[in-house]
Amino acid sequence: MKDGKLPGDKGLVLKSRAKHHAISAQLLRPFIFDTKPLIVQYEVNFQQGIDCGGAYVKLLSQTPDLNLDEFVDKTPYTIMFGPDKCGEDYKLHFIFRHKNPKTGEYEEKHAKKPDSDLRTYYTDKKTHLYTLVVNPDNSFEVLVDQAVVNSGNLLTDMTPPINPAAEIEDPDDHKPEDWDERPKIQDPDAVKPEDWDEDAPKQIPDEDAVKPDGWLDDESEYTSDPDAVKPEDWDEDMDGEWEAPQVPNALCETAPGCGAWQRPMIDNPSYKGKWKAPMIDNPNYQGVWKPRKIANPAFFEDLHPFRMTPFNAVGLELWSMSSDIFFDNFFITNERHTADHWANDGWGLKKAAEGAAEPGLVNQMMTAADERPWLWVVYVLTVAVPLVLIIVFCCTGKTAAAAADYKKTDEPQPDVKEEEVVEKAEADQCVCH
Repeated sequence: MKDGKLPGDKGLVLKSRAKHHAISAQLLRPFIFDTKPLIVQYEVNFQQGIDCGGAYVKLLSQTPDLNLDEFVDKTPYTIMFGPDKCGEDYKLHFIFRHKNPKTGEYEEKHAKKPDSDLRTYYTDKKTHLYTLVVNPDNSFEVLVDQAVVNSGNLLTDMTPPINPAAEIEDPDDHKPEDWDERPKIQDPDAVKPEDWDEDAPKQIPDEDAVKPDGWLDDESEYTSDPDAVKPEDWDEDMDGEWEAPQVPNALCETAPGCGAWQRPMIDNPSYKGKWKAPMIDNPNYQGVWKPRKIANPAFFEDLHPFRMTPFNAVGLELWSMSSDIFFDNFFITNERHTADHWANDGWGLKKAAEGAAEPGLVNQMMTAADERPWLWVVYVLTVAVPLVLIIVFCCTGKTAAAAADYKKTDEPQPDVKEEEVVEKAEADQCVCH
């Protein structure tokens, strides 16, 4: 293991990036799904992080033609389990291949996506323990570092569902041509009122408006620039008659307006627009049409999906854009306490060793600031500002109080020599160096 915290710790390492990898091993005996649970667990460490690729394991189905020397992505498996990531999509697969009892065909069933945030397990470059537990009552659990991150039931929490619907829509049923799906229609008996004026404009001039005083009717908003000079190279034969550019009229800047005054437009109170008949309930409404239901010819009911195809080998068949993915301590059993004991003796030691090797708080802060220089500003503000405030209040607070002692009353005060006041003030101060 690269930079291993346990001396002599060894495992499988996916070394090359952007290549296909495969390795497998035969079990001592097939695993039969009967009355005991299945527990699968193994360790993964993304030593260089993970950009895109998987680190999942496949439990290879027991078939007459299984040849581990030709283990490829098409080799039949019973369960695929483990981490997978590409981009910002962090996955933890639990997939099993379910055999259709009517057709004998297999279909992949995917567990629902975990609600937990999986990001840390893929980015912290630590060894993590991945565990799958599938029980004879069809319940399942997915754990990372012995903590449950996903759970459910094979009958209700897999996609697509184990059992198809008992009824389906008849593919041969078609909507009749006269089927009326309109809940509302225009009232056929409605008549446009005689006084309805469809030609009335939406806006009309405001007859109550009055031209503001000082409006300059004979001035335009823009005028020729009096300071403009025709360029020396202007050729009227080619460029046309030269005209000075337009600039805002200075007289209009102080006036309420220039040019021909027009009344502003307002909404026409008589405007009604195009007349339309009001909507009423459709007396012929038949609802939204749907095909009739018929019995599903492919229907079956498997209440025991736990009874999967036996498997007799385990394999890694992976492609990854990251290198140095470390695998260790693959363990398959039907006894939960044995799996927990194995985890404590293996992964538990690595967890303790990695924890002991972690730097202290100060070193972690220094490392973080080296990677993110702006953190130095945060550290300075966090430490320096409170320290300055303490010094200010500690060293200057009572000096001001001493100087103010003789200002609290207008009553005559006994004469005090300047030296005594100074000595008293110095005695009241805290010692700050």
